[in-house]
Amino acid sequence: MAAFFGNLRNVVIAGFVLAVLVFVLHWKLAGATFSPAATELFTIRWLHVICGVMWIGLLWYFNFVSTPTMPKIPPELKPALGKFITPAALFWFRWAAMGTIVLGIILAWRNGYLVQAYTLDAVDPAGAFGDEKSIMIGIGMWLGTIMWFNVWFVIWPNQQKALNINNRYPDLPQADKDASAKTAGMFSRINTMLSIPMLFCMAAASHLP
Repeated sequence: MAAFFGNLRNVVIAGFVLAVLVFVLHWKLAGATFSPAATELFTIRWLHVICGVMWIGLLWYFNFVSTPTMPKIPPELKPALGKFITPAALFWFRWAAMGTIVLGIILAWRNGYLVQAYTLDAVDPAGAFGDEKSIMIGIGMWLGTIMWFNVWFVIWPNQQKALNINNRYPDLPQADKDASAKTAGMFSRINTMLSIPMLFCMAAASHLP
């Protein structure tokens, strides 16, 4: 048992197997006819949520745990965080952001509201700016898109410089490293701020009366 739970790959595979079993149980209990199209859409939504949980979870880890704790870490221990833990977290962080945005766009496209949401209902055939759900989810999508852009084009490039990830900037002056770390930290805080209304919009689009 310890060997099984000591292997993350096995645990993740087992989690997906259990999810499939729960899906089959739901299908049987509901007595519904299996629909490949509906199952495909649900799978995209489910994976979108999984990526989103990892993305926002790591964003909040950086801002609620890692950054505030850093000043308390003894100087001799700080290199381990910057050299091993943070680069690994940044890998999952940026690719979870990519998975979230790509799957979200695919989901919106497949459900027929991609353009309507991204234009905040401006192109609604029934009348512009009249569908509150499209406006709310559109605001959430724009906030998520801005956050994704910040991850890939501001936070990640600056963290590469600040931490010399993959030894790409071995000769960068310390002042430039400090400036990059400050920029990455500021945009990470911006994303933390935007994540709260973004999550509100995503939930409100389907659940607010």
